[in-house]
Amino acid sequence: MLGKLTLDAIPIHEPIIVFTMICILLAGTTILATITYFGKWKWLWNEWLTSVDHKKIGTMYIIVAIAMLMRGFADAIMMRGQQALASAGEVGFLNPHHYDQVFTAHGVIMIFFMATPFVIGLMNLVVPLQIGARDVAFPFLNSLSLWLFMVGVILINLSLGIGEFAQTGWLAYPPLSGNEYNPGVGVDYWIWSLQLSGIGTTLTGINFFATILRMRAPGMSMMKMPVFTWTALCTNVLIIAAFPILTVTISLLTLDRYLGTNFFINEMGGNMMMYINLIWAWGHPEVYILVLPVFGVFSEVTSTFCKKSLFGYKSLVWATIVITIMSFIVWLHHFFTMGGGANVNSFFGIATMIISIPTGVKIFNWLFTMYYGRIEFKTPMLWTIGFIVTFSIGGMTGVLLAVAGANFVLHNSLFLVAHFHNVIIGGVVFGCFAGITYWFPKAFGFTLNEKWGILAFWFWISGFFIAFMPLYILGLMGMTRRLSQNIDPQYHPMLIVASIGATLIAIGIICQIIQIIVSIRDRHKNRDFSGDPWDGRTLEWSISSPAPFYNFAKELHIDTRDAWWYMKKKGIAYQQPTKYEPIHMPKNTYAGIIISAFSLIFGFSMVWHIWWLAIIGFTGIIATWIGKSFDENIYYYIPVEEIKQIENTHYYELKKVGIHNVK
Repeated sequence: MLGKLTLDAIPIHEPIIVFTMICILLAGTTILATITYFGKWKWLWNEWLTSVDHKKIGTMYIIVAIAMLMRGFADAIMMRGQQALASAGEVGFLNPHHYDQVFTAHGVIMIFFMATPFVIGLMNLVVPLQIGARDVAFPFLNSLSLWLFMVGVILINLSLGIGEFAQTGWLAYPPLSGNEYNPGVGVDYWIWSLQLSGIGTTLTGINFFATILRMRAPGMSMMKMPVFTWTALCTNVLIIAAFPILTVTISLLTLDRYLGTNFFINEMGGNMMMYINLIWAWGHPEVYILVLPVFGVFSEVTSTFCKKSLFGYKSLVWATIVITIMSFIVWLHHFFTMGGGANVNSFFGIATMIISIPTGVKIFNWLFTMYYGRIEFKTPMLWTIGFIVTFSIGGMTGVLLAVAGANFVLHNSLFLVAHFHNVIIGGVVFGCFAGITYWFPKAFGFTLNEKWGILAFWFWISGFFIAFMPLYILGLMGMTRRLSQNIDPQYHPMLIVASIGATLIAIGIICQIIQIIVSIRDRHKNRDFSGDPWDGRTLEWSISSPAPFYNFAKELHIDTRDAWWYMKKKGIAYQQPTKYEPIHMPKNTYAGIIISAFSLIFGFSMVWHIWWLAIIGFTGIIATWIGKSFDENIYYYIPVEEIKQIENTHYYELKKVGIHNVK
C-alpha cells in the first residue's frame, strides 16, 4: 500500500537530524500561528501565493533562495567542524554515512536551490522593468515555474526527516548512483527534486527569452538594452539549450534505477562516461547560467556608483555572447583524468583558457568605468569591488587547472574545491548580494541599512579568504576532498583556520539578518525613494519605488541607451500621461499551485514506489493543465480612475523628494 515507506524511514536514531527536525517544526508552527493570529491567510493567498506579478514572483524566489542559503551553509559548518575534529584524532559528530549525505545535500542545495533561484529572482524582479514591459510574456508559466521549483525544495528537505538523501556527490555519478550501490531512496529524492524543479527552470528560460525578444518598449533595439537585460537574455538561451540535457540525463538514470535499462552500467553494455559527458555538457553552461546575470548586476552597479556611463558597452555585450557560445565547448575540463588522450585534453584545455579572455574583458570594462569616476562606496559597490578581487583569483586558479598536467595532480584535491568556491561565492553569491541591495528599494520602497550591510560585507569577504585560501594549500599538500574520518594530522592547522573563516562568514550572515530586521523597523525613515534612490541610469528607476503592479502607466519610447539618465538630463525626469487608458493585466491564478501540489504527490510517491498515489498525482497534473487551457477569463482591466489615483500619488512623492529636478 505504501511501497517502501515504513516507520523505519524516520531516522530517530540520529540526534542531529532529530534536533533539526524539531527546530524546523517549531519554526514552521510559529510562522503558521503568526499568520493565523494576524489574520493574514487571505491576504497571503490573494496578494502573493496566487500572484502572477513578476515582481512578487521574483521576491518569492529570492526569499526561498535565502532560506536555502541558511540550510546549505549549516551543512558547510558541519563539514568544516567534522574535518577539524577528524584531523585532530577524534571520531567527530558525523558518521561517514551521514557525512556523505551532508556534503551531497550541500552541493545540490547551493547550486540548484540557492544560486539558481536567486539569479532567476533578480531577473524576474528587474528585466520587465528595464525593457518597459508590464509583465513577462507568459505570466501563468512564470507562476508555475516558481511552484515547480518549490516542489524540488520541499522534496529535498523532506529527505532530511523521511528516509535519507543521496550519498553520491552533488552530480550522482553512476555506478555509485545505481541500485547496486545505492538501493535506498536517497538517489530517488535527488532525481525527482532536480527533475521537477528543472522543468520549472526550463519554462523560465523560454518565458524570459520570449519576453526580452518580443516585449521591449518601442525604440529599444538590441544594442540599447541595459547590460543586465543582455546577460539575462544570454542566460536564458543557455537555460533553453542546457537544461533539456539535464532532463534527459536524469531520465536515463531513472530508467536505469526503475526498469534496469543499464544505460550507464559498463558491465551491462552501457557507458558510465556517457553520463559524465552529458551531466557536464549541462553542468558547465550552468556555471555561466549563474554567473552571467551577476555580471549584469555588477555592470549596473558600477555605472551607478561611479556616476559614469559604462565603459565599452559593445565590448561587454560581445564578451557576453562569446562566453555564451564557448560555455558549450569546455565541459570536458571537469574530467581530464578520464583518459580521453592528449588531443582531446589539449582542445578543451585551450578552449578553457580562451573563455577566460572575454571574462577578463569584462573586468577591465568595470575597472575603466571606475577610472576617473566619482565612486560612492555604498554596499552594492563594496560587493562589486570584493567580487573583482575574489573572482580574479578564482579565474587565475581556473586557468591553472585548465593545464591538463596540473589537473592530473590537483583534480580530486581541495585545490579544486577552493577554486570552485572562489568563483561561485566570489562571483555569484557576492553578485546576488549586490543585486538585492541595489534593487531592494525597487521591490519594497525602502533601502537596506548601510551600516549593517557594510559590516556583513567585511565579515563575508574576510571570512571567505580565511576559509578558502587554506584549501589551496591543503590541495597542494595532497589532501583530497570528501574526507571525514582518520584525516592526516598534518592537515589539522589549516583545517582549523578554514573553520575560523567559516565562523566569520556565519557572523556575516547574522549581520545580514540584523540588517533586514533593522531596515524593516526603520523603513518609514527611508521610504520616500519614489524614483531614484541610487541615482540609477536604467529604465526601472523612472517609476516609483516600489513599482506599481502595472509597472508603467503609458507606453515608453526609448531613444538611447541609459534611457532614464538622458531623460533626466533633458529635464523630463517625470511626465504624467496626458491621457489615461485602461490597462490590460493578467489575473491571479491558483492553477500553478495545484499542478505543483500534484507534482509533489507524484514525486514523493515515485521516491517511495507508491504506484497508485503516483497515478493520482500524474492524473491530477494532466487534468489541471487541461482545465487551465480552457480558462478564457485570464485578464482584467484596471480602470482609468484607479490609474489616475496611483499616478497622482506617485507624482506627489516624486515632488516631495525633488526627484523631478535634473541631477
